[in-house]
Amino acid sequence: MTERLATAPGAAQAASGPWPLRLSDVTVRYPNGTVALRNVSLSVAPGEMVSVVGLSGSGKSTLIRTLNGLVPVTSGHVEVGPYAVDELRGRRLRQLRGSVGMIFQGFNLADRTSVYNNVLVGRFSHTPTWRTLLGLVGHDDRDVVMAALDSVGMLEKVWGRAGALSGGQKQRVAIARALSQEPRVMLADEPVASLDPPTAHAVMSDLRRINSERGLTVLVNLHLMDLARQYTTRMIGLRGGELVYDGPAAPADDAVFEEIYGRPIQARDTLERSS
Repeated sequence: MTERLATAPGAAQAASGPWPLRLSDVTVRYPNGTVALRNVSLSVAPGEMVSVVGLSGSGKSTLIRTLNGLVPVTSGHVEVGPYAVDELRGRRLRQLRGSVGMIFQGFNLADRTSVYNNVLVGRFSHTPTWRTLLGLVGHDDRDVVMAALDSVGMLEKVWGRAGALSGGQKQRVAIARALSQEPRVMLADEPVASLDPPTAHAVMSDLRRINSERGLTVLVNLHLMDLARQYTTRMIGLRGGELVYDGPAAPADDAVFEEIYGRPIQARDTLERSS
């Protein structure tokens, strides 16, 4: 099948700046029959910082992973900048992923090697394979890695072993790794789920600052309503794989979250009350 470029308004200009995101009538059905997303349509403008809120099993992780092709769609279309993600294969899919930073709840660091080597992984999509295999790192790549670590306050740990870091430090290294890709979009899948309140606020502050200073499009999955209100400008609510809310985050009251969750608010739904 011939791959097409996305036809979203401004897609051509998106190649040189932060990228827009668009899901059009997207359904994802897993092989076991579970429908994780059902007819979801939404658009995110270049440079927006948006939270995706919902309970476990609501489809948050599936949605965010459709954007870099980690989860294929059953029907509908996914567009990220100039790419029609649902039609990408092979080299073109790797090109897309090289421009989309991804932060995971579990950090996904190599604990036995240095912080520097972990962040350097983000440069691989910009480096010829033969240079990567030979361990040849250019000065430009080193500069990007150091700048990324400095931007999240982890430069002093650059030569330390990743496994010796705290959870919050590991997540900051993971953010630096994503930044070293020089991405157009940053995706974060429950980045604070395992962190204590002060560290969770620090990580969310990093993401908001990255959005503001670098102009990156940021999409972050959260299950904590206070963090969504405080750190993002727009909120998307998912329940049972369906879009049930799309609007401003800060003024969203408890009734909005009860509609998203499909149940009354509980202590575990906010960071401060659940700690």
